[in-house]
Amino acid sequence: MSESAPIENWLTDMDGVLVHEGVALPGAAEFIGRLAERGRPYLVLTNNSIYTPRDLSARLSASGIDVPEERLWTSALATATFVAQQMPGGSAYVIGEAGLTTALHEAGYVLTDTRPDYVILGETRTYSFSAITTAIRLIKGGARFIATNPDSTGPSAEGPLPATGAVAAMISKATGRDPYFIGKPNPVMIRAALNRIEAHSEATAMVGDRMDTDVLAGMEAGLRTYLVLTGSTTEDEVERYPFRPTEVRASVQELIELV
Repeated sequence: MSESAPIENWLTDMDGVLVHEGVALPGAAEFIGRLAERGRPYLVLTNNSIYTPRDLSARLSASGIDVPEERLWTSALATATFVAQQMPGGSAYVIGEAGLTTALHEAGYVLTDTRPDYVILGETRTYSFSAITTAIRLIKGGARFIATNPDSTGPSAEGPLPATGAVAAMISKATGRDPYFIGKPNPVMIRAALNRIEAHSEATAMVGDRMDTDVLAGMEAGLRTYLVLTGSTTEDEVERYPFRPTEVRASVQELIELV
């Protein structure tokens, strides 16, 4: 891929790129505004499956960033799209919040604990031991195991919280079955996003704050990748990875000129 090829489409992570703890990061509102002004196809991506696109649009708006709900792409939406393609009209036992259950309902899925085709694990702040036990028994009984994302921890004002990947590990230990993770760094999530905005990888850039999810997913999907230093990764940490982003920038503010 030519480094000088024009970028026509943009995919960007949300937390650590546009916002941090509900506060807009430098240049975030201007970057999204420029994309809209120039009519550039774009999606804001998140591995968080708790919220619906409408919820996320409202939360971003409260931070001063105007992102319509159709411009949001979550691991919940990617998961619903994936299972609907694999097994149309199927059924699932779900551990998760409204973002995941709504996406699956809209994809035509029945949510049940009776012989489901899938057990689907998503993000939630109220993991239930009873629900996890049910998931283990269903998987051992033959249900396929899917998880929305592999993140082992998530952020909170008090510090890290156990997230989907950590709970998936518990279920895997009990069942001997590993889940298929849909969210970043799986390029399935990126390719589904590209299809949604009818974009080609050669003309698309991915912006993120994490090497192990955003940059890796973008690279494996054939996108140009920009790492910003307003989130999880420091410039020194970039050197520890066997792959590199196309460019490292201080913040998304430095990308406005490229739109």
